[in-house]
Amino acid sequence: MVLSLTTDQLISSVSEIKAGERILLSGTIYTARDAAHQRMAMLIAEGKPLPFPVKNSVLYYCGPTPPRPGEVIGSCGPTTSSRMDPYTPLMLEQGVKATIGKGTRSAAVIAALQKYHSLYLVATGGAGALLSRKVRRAGPVAFEDLGPEAIFRLEVMDFPLIVAVDSMGNNIFERK
Repeated sequence: MVLSLTTDQLISSVSEIKAGERILLSGTIYTARDAAHQRMAMLIAEGKPLPFPVKNSVLYYCGPTPPRPGEVIGSCGPTTSSRMDPYTPLMLEQGVKATIGKGTRSAAVIAALQKYHSLYLVATGGAGALLSRKVRRAGPVAFEDLGPEAIFRLEVMDFPLIVAVDSMGNNIFERK
């Protein structure tokens, strides 16, 4: 079964969503990779506001390529999530409710997902061109000097995902 959810529905039903479930997500998500996470961590440490509404947000570990003429966005496949592991507990503490990437997460991140009642979702690696067709609008929000690693706001429709780790710590990568 595939769940068709808006980002608001996803956020309000985090505790009901289980590892292994497939989701078609529609709504607003924000991209952020290594450099953007480092800057956000610095802003938090300095007591400064973050450049987008983090509470109840969905973060996509992605550095989209520039769009070709007539396209909304270029290729926008997931980045290896473990590269964001040093920053993820801090971002979840700020109110991020779901992260999207590829690959496994550290024990510290899985514990933080449980503590902050959040989800880790995976998108298919190598499918950036296909995923770009699910993006309806895209635009930079912050750190534009980082190029593709800037934070972008994406409006997605039926963005295909799998719940890799649920808010109870159940993990598709550790199933027997």
